[in-house]
Amino acid sequence: MNKPLALIMRNLRVIPTFVLISVAVGILLSFSIVRGQEEVSVSGRNILVDGQPYLIKGICYHPVPKGSDKRDFGNLTEDLNLMTEAGINTIRVYEPIEGEEILNQIHEAGIKVIIGFGYDQDGIYDIKSGTYIDYVDQYKDHAAILMWELGNEYNYHPEWFGGDVKSWYESLDKASLEIHKIDPDHPVTTAHGELPDKLALASCPNIDVWGMNVYRWDNPKEIFEQWSSVSQKPMYLSEAGGDSYMTIARDEYAQGENEKAQADANRKILECIFKHAEICSGVTLFSFTDGWWKSGNNETQDVGGWAPNSSGVPYDGTPNEEYWGIVDLERNKKEAYEVVKLKYKAISGQD
Repeated sequence: MNKPLALIMRNLRVIPTFVLISVAVGILLSFSIVRGQEEVSVSGRNILVDGQPYLIKGICYHPVPKGSDKRDFGNLTEDLNLMTEAGINTIRVYEPIEGEEILNQIHEAGIKVIIGFGYDQDGIYDIKSGTYIDYVDQYKDHAAILMWELGNEYNYHPEWFGGDVKSWYESLDKASLEIHKIDPDHPVTTAHGELPDKLALASCPNIDVWGMNVYRWDNPKEIFEQWSSVSQKPMYLSEAGGDSYMTIARDEYAQGENEKAQADANRKILECIFKHAEICSGVTLFSFTDGWWKSGNNETQDVGGWAPNSSGVPYDGTPNEEYWGIVDLERNKKEAYEVVKLKYKAISGQD
């Protein structure tokens, strides 16, 4: 035995046993911080975490810096601080998060993640190539995971599936089944554009929770009534909200940047959602930061954009895609941030 190793072994012999046990327990606990602490399941209309109903007080999160069109987690620490201050308990991402250290940090902030997969992303964890299974298998035991999400508003794009949206639904259900085979411990969801029709529901029995991107001005009440009449499964609003730019002056809202319009719309939308918690398992409000990459020059904040059912965007009927954040790119809080903070913390009984 070499001298350094002999010295270590001699020192270990004089450390009290209870200290060694404490160290060992501490090491084990440090691993359990990120691995499989809570069971996520579905019962009736509820998403359950450790057997208790889980209400999603969430935000859509796709942080792209100024001048770029690529997601970047360089501001993650600051973002998580802002999220926890606002009472956010869930983030929804549109593509998988690579790197366990990022998921660890999210978990340590007390936040869960809905991980989204696209259909065809050149084989990078997409549904078409089947590589999403690799990601699920790698991270299925991570405590940050709430649900796996397949697709975002693909029902609006039958042209991506040979002109037949049924082909998408068949792929969606098959992918859901494959996830269930390797990970029975997390629900599978999808972000459907508006209320799924009979074809969607009949084609996708393996979807556990239906997410819906819903823009119905500032009152989504009817979606909950409509859902309760067609399904007994859980649902949540995977997107909802308004942007902070008015293309036209309307009612009390002036044309131009208008944080009050966004704040008022989000307040009414959240109030409606939480009044229907017996049907709706919450919302991932769109979105956390403004997205300068979405329309025009990535170096500037541009007006305009396009979205399906855009006439439902409050209060000008226009989706100004780069103004949807509750904080701006510099992480300055908009009026909508304070609305989210008030509503999310009120629903959980926090100050």
